[in-house]
Amino acid sequence: MVKTVVGKLGLKKIYSHLSISTIIIGSVWIAVLILGVTQGFSLGGMLGETISRFGRWGLLVLAMVPSIQSGTGPNFALPIGVCVGLFAIVCAIEFGFVGISWLIAAVVMAIVLAVIVGYLYGKLMNAVKGSEMVIATYTGFASTFLFCIIWMAAPFSSPVMGWMLGAGLRSQISLGSVESAQILDNFLKFEFLGITFPTGMLLVVLFCCLLVWLFFRSKAGIAISAVGSNPMFARASGLNVDRSRVLANIVSTVLCAVGIILYVQSFGFADLYIFPLYMAFQAVASVLVGGATAQRARIFHVILGTIIFQGLLTNALPVLDSVIPVSNLSEIMRLIFQNGIILFALTRVKGGGK
Repeated sequence: MVKTVVGKLGLKKIYSHLSISTIIIGSVWIAVLILGVTQGFSLGGMLGETISRFGRWGLLVLAMVPSIQSGTGPNFALPIGVCVGLFAIVCAIEFGFVGISWLIAAVVMAIVLAVIVGYLYGKLMNAVKGSEMVIATYTGFASTFLFCIIWMAAPFSSPVMGWMLGAGLRSQISLGSVESAQILDNFLKFEFLGITFPTGMLLVVLFCCLLVWLFFRSKAGIAISAVGSNPMFARASGLNVDRSRVLANIVSTVLCAVGIILYVQSFGFADLYIFPLYMAFQAVASVLVGGATAQRARIFHVILGTIIFQGLLTNALPVLDSVIPVSNLSEIMRLIFQNGIILFALTRVKGGGK
């Protein structure tokens, strides 16, 4: 009897953290999985791909938490951190690092650069209070095109990155040339019930989730949450509102920069130029689908939202393509699903409740 009551209370607590968008989009994903099984798709294969996508996007979605908690809203300037991470990636290749040394060098350089860039971005957010999401979007787009110039003009000389003719870096750089493709995915990788688990990558994501969870229980993290909840009360309590917002954006930018390194090593290729342009929209939609709002986000929202959003995008397209075998339908449906889910999630940005 006691166990039954505790179980019901546990489920009630979990349900209280779910938004309408989480329930609806999650139900659609489950329906797609069921339809996929009836069409001959392997359930283990579909879930395995979802888990892999969760690992790739986990840190990029996690980067939303500090900015939301600080009151600056979802970090639509995620391309800034992504570009910083890509710059660290190509620098590590340029300096001749390979294998695990490449990964360590890229992460270290990304963190150092992201702290500097995040500080400047945090100062910008303090200067445009009230218009953070709009300015963040413009800033993310501007940084992407600024780095397009850098990719073409910077004096990189590594033969694995440059064009055969002319100057500049290739639009896509293979990590196989530096023995770094899926280096974390393959660490302790195993298969269970037909589901492949990229253990190393998942451990990194979950460890970073733990660090962020612990950070928001520290004095600095509590101050950030207080500032985001009620800046006037926080200021009256003696908290430095601007400093807390800057710190939150530094943490967010660092997570973006490290997150893209995790993404790239799993994907096996580093995409440059306009690749970072629209990544913010998927990351923002993921955390909102998980139940977050523009004012509050939790680690629970990151994990659940990333799994549902990426799972639906990954599984829905091949399943519908098998049901309706029309040429180019998969690309059309990808755009409909991706943008439709993002639009639906963003309509819940001020609510998030049921």
